[in-house]
Amino acid sequence: MEKRIINPWEWQNERSYVQAVEVTKPEGTLYISGQTAIDDDGKSSTSNMKAQLIQAIENLESVIKEAGYECENIVRLNIYATSSEELFLCFDVFQNWITEHNIKQASTVLEVKSLFETLKVELEATVVK
Repeated sequence: MEKRIINPWEWQNERSYVQAVEVTKPEGTLYISGQTAIDDDGKSSTSNMKAQLIQAIENLESVIKEAGYECENIVRLNIYATSSEELFLCFDVFQNWITEHNIKQASTVLEVKSLFETLKVELEATVVK
């Protein structure tokens, strides 16, 4: 697989995403359902946004590893949050994770009215191999 990052500007770098990712010669593509702060028993978290974001990231990593892919090969990552204000108060958690795994992904952040049960944040990803 070969990846090419397309960034006509530099300002997005501080926001931990890229404008576009071109993938050529992929061996596989993994489309991941939205990952949230649901525990191993299927119970939705009632924690705050930061704790839920951490658990959603951990769950996303679990799916990626189970499928035999790597986090650094995430090419698309959409974030759904019930409050963008709350999300951006703990966005450093997300940015540190992106940096740690050298992820260069196209992203969209969307504020939604609600998510399943008590959930506050959901991560939807596409990963290539």
